[in-house]
Amino acid sequence: MENRIYDENNGLWYVRQGDYYLSELALLPEEEKPIGIWGQRHLQYFKEHKQFVYLNLLTSGRLNEYLASVDKQAEDLFSRLVKEYADRQGVTERLKEENQLLWVQKMNNIRACVREVVESEVIYS
Repeated sequence: MENRIYDENNGLWYVRQGDYYLSELALLPEEEKPIGIWGQRHLQYFKEHKQFVYLNLLTSGRLNEYLASVDKQAEDLFSRLVKEYADRQGVTERLKEENQLLWVQKMNNIRACVREVVESEVIYS
């Protein structure tokens, strides 16, 4: 018996595993795009809470593209909100020159608040 056969009826290849022939299925090749921390967090959320959507994106070959898009949206939102929050709270370069410790404290607080907003609006939704 052959280890690999082709079925002309459905156009699939089958490989022998013990006494059975199993279809050789492979995922479509996908263009690799870099995924940052936001995309990785969203991927983890999908794997844990939305397995059906995750598997659909994975098998359709669109997972990497989708995660890169989410990562870009989240990064853009994060940058924009940090700037807006800093402007509203008066955290400027002048404050940075005059009192570096206070500037660092305020910026860390702003980044923590914005991170929570981005996670609730983009990553975990």
